[in-house]
Amino acid sequence: MAAGGGNDGKSDDFQPFPVKDQLPGVDFCVCTSPSWPESILHGFQHYLLMLGTTVIVSSTIVPLMGGGNTEKAEVINTLLFVSGLNTLLQTFFGTRLPVVIGGSYVFIIPTVSIALSSRYSFLTDPNERFKESMRDVQGALIVASFFTMTIGFFGFWRVFASPLAAVPLVILTGLGLYSHGFPQLARCIEVGLPALIAVIFFSQYIPHLIKSNRAIFDRFAILFSIVVIWVYAEILTAAGAYDNSVSKAQFSCRTDRSGLTSAASWIRVPYPLQWGRPSFHAGDAVSVIAASFVAIIESTGTFIAASRYASATPIPPSVHSRGVGWLGVAILLNGLFGTGTGSTASVENAGLLGLTRVGSRRVVQISALFMLFLSVFGKFGAILASIPLPIVAALYCVLFAYVASAGLGLLQFCNVNSFRTKFILGFSLFIGLSISQYFNEYLLVSGHGPVHTQSTWFNNVMQTIFSSPATVAIMVAFFLDCTHSYWHDSVRLDNGSHWWEKFRSFNADTRTENFYSLPANLNRFFPSFLNSISFMDEEHKHQ
Repeated sequence: MAAGGGNDGKSDDFQPFPVKDQLPGVDFCVCTSPSWPESILHGFQHYLLMLGTTVIVSSTIVPLMGGGNTEKAEVINTLLFVSGLNTLLQTFFGTRLPVVIGGSYVFIIPTVSIALSSRYSFLTDPNERFKESMRDVQGALIVASFFTMTIGFFGFWRVFASPLAAVPLVILTGLGLYSHGFPQLARCIEVGLPALIAVIFFSQYIPHLIKSNRAIFDRFAILFSIVVIWVYAEILTAAGAYDNSVSKAQFSCRTDRSGLTSAASWIRVPYPLQWGRPSFHAGDAVSVIAASFVAIIESTGTFIAASRYASATPIPPSVHSRGVGWLGVAILLNGLFGTGTGSTASVENAGLLGLTRVGSRRVVQISALFMLFLSVFGKFGAILASIPLPIVAALYCVLFAYVASAGLGLLQFCNVNSFRTKFILGFSLFIGLSISQYFNEYLLVSGHGPVHTQSTWFNNVMQTIFSSPATVAIMVAFFLDCTHSYWHDSVRLDNGSHWWEKFRSFNADTRTENFYSLPANLNRFFPSFLNSISFMDEEHKHQ
């Protein structure tokens, strides 16, 4: 008899999950921290993770500049030192989110272009060629830093994107780095694949198999995986498993081929202008400015992912702008110290926040202290930096996926049943991946990008911008969201703008100040220029 009546109270089983502007299930948010011993271990874990990008970027650019193992070790330690400074500045005065500011892949294209320039053809000494090209990179970074600081501190990055436009940005901030995952892992499959299995097993399965009151394996899965597989790789190396392998396999698999430990100094403090006085060339500066623009966009995606995994509220536009301003300061320090590359918010470290469910600001600040300390005592840092890169790539497969899933989580604010939403989301994701793949493949096959004019700086600008999936995706998604059927009343509901409206102003939600306010009430000394104008306009209206 199904007529009429009740449904035995089971209707709630079919209700959609409620929208959460703060991610539930996080053990420690921005403002809380584990115990000091556990915080130190978490900080060391973040330090180990950011070493991968530091070594990869430095190992790519330094040989092309003419440097050897000694120069590579010095650049790695310099980049670590500057990353420590920049991470502290960003967590104290920038967005205040638990993000690591480290070396960026984005700047490789203009840096390699500078390193291969014909202007150094008359130099026969590799060391002199390295210093000359590094000075040119430094000058370009210094110029680009003022562009980034202007965009940030003057409030030009206060554009308030809807959740719909933010979804492809955050997703491709993670997925766009897929080439650094399994393709790099497969360079030594017998080491990389066990590392991937280990990190999944430690983080996802053991916590459910071994019941404990303390979360150990899931929070420290990165440490356990690195130690176990590194020992395994040491055993393979010592047993002579790679003695007869080709040189490429030996470099990827062996634990004694990095050359960093022997080349690194015991104690060396990086200092500004250590390679000499920077040189300035207009074309180089424009190319690096384009890379800085891409770094701003990709860092914005990382900031959003970090805010979710730190259980913070959506980031107000003024805080985004403040974070970009301090990213410009970071690039300025890169230029002054001579790191060979600019800075961006570390995607893998944002993914680690999701893996561990520890979004503590203090933990990331402790990791910055590890960067500063171990960069000065170079031998110790070089030992850790000699971890086989396929192990690092295995970690990326999991951590980049966490960042991408943070973007998927933003769909809760959107009407996914709207055909407008489906088109903007699907098209921006597809075209972001497709265009960047085309530009990257063209460069790999032809040795130059599809835009190949007589103007090298213009070629570099086009290649840098359109080889970034996240950059292409957000440009397409933002344009479509602002133009497609925007006059319809349902658009604000479909793209989720109404959910984030109360976070447009810093003071509109009481939780915002708890997460994003500067220490010692410094907010009043660091408003963005445009934010001050809008504030004065509001005051004038009330008078």
